[in-house]
Amino acid sequence: MPIVVRLDVMLARRRLSSQELAARIGITSANLSILKTGKARAIRFSTLEELCCVLDCQPGDLLEYIPEEPPKEDTP
Repeated sequence: MPIVVRLDVMLARRRLSSQELAARIGITSANLSILKTGKARAIRFSTLEELCCVLDCQPGDLLEYIPEEPPKEDTP
């Protein structure tokens, strides 16, 4: 997936545990784990806002777009 979640980086910078962050923003540790691993298919703006508020960061600090490379064609 071309969207990479950098939540672990911000947690380390802020010296916060996943459990503490989940409690502060009001989501379960399981849902935070799904978000951290990049398995989430969507994120609510309200959750993103809470993450940014608690971690004192911008959405771009948490999410990064990395375009997928097109498959290389074999040439004979």
